[in-house]
Amino acid sequence: MKRIIYIALIMAYASISCKSKEKENTDSSTVEEVKEVAIHERKEGDWQYIFDGTSTDGWRGYNAETLPEGWVLEGDMLKSLGKGGDIGGDIIYGKEKYGEFELSVEWKISEGGNSGLFYHVLEGEQYKAPYFNAPEYQMIDQIGFPEKLESWQSLGADYGMYNPDYEGAVKKAGEWNTTRIVFTNEKVEYWLNGKQTVSFVPWSDDWQKRKESGKWKDYPDYGKAKTGYIGLQDHGSFIWFKNIKIRKL
Repeated sequence: MKRIIYIALIMAYASISCKSKEKENTDSSTVEEVKEVAIHERKEGDWQYIFDGTSTDGWRGYNAETLPEGWVLEGDMLKSLGKGGDIGGDIIYGKEKYGEFELSVEWKISEGGNSGLFYHVLEGEQYKAPYFNAPEYQMIDQIGFPEKLESWQSLGADYGMYNPDYEGAVKKAGEWNTTRIVFTNEKVEYWLNGKQTVSFVPWSDDWQKRKESGKWKDYPDYGKAKTGYIGLQDHGSFIWFKNIKIRKL
């Protein structure tokens, strides 16, 4: 009888021990899962939507206090009505300036359309438009633009500075594109629909030579700023933007 009781006690202890270890493993696994979720959420949380499709909050005209009539909220999209030109009609996100950053935006353009995305934008009476001082990622209907495009004017270019490699990444007018810009003080990358179109070192000797000998030679403040606003161009075309987000690097 004592032997039976002894065996029963051993079995009960073994069962409790197993359950304890199982709980310990489960708790450990749960902790690791929580950590992974927290890391993921933190990384996702680094992104800031400067246009999320619900309002135009923070956006205003360049050198202006309000959003121009040529820009409207259409569904979940920020749309240019094409009322702008070489001077006038461009907008900026005026709530914050950015230095080193990664930016992502979805966009589509009308047939024959021309637009662009600016960064490190400075304002002031001496500047009639963002391109007087800010670099531009070129957005254009590469297929249907009515005039011959030079390489430095083409889709995905660092406009007027670095020619793009857009082969295999071009879409027809009216189709959605994804643009990504990664800017650090050591290296800049432009991306179009998953393909890198441009890479360069800002303020390098090569960059300086291109500035002094090309389109921007008569614009002394072009590209000098290391921080500034994000801007969108109205160059007389319908263009739609959505899901504009940025994170500081």
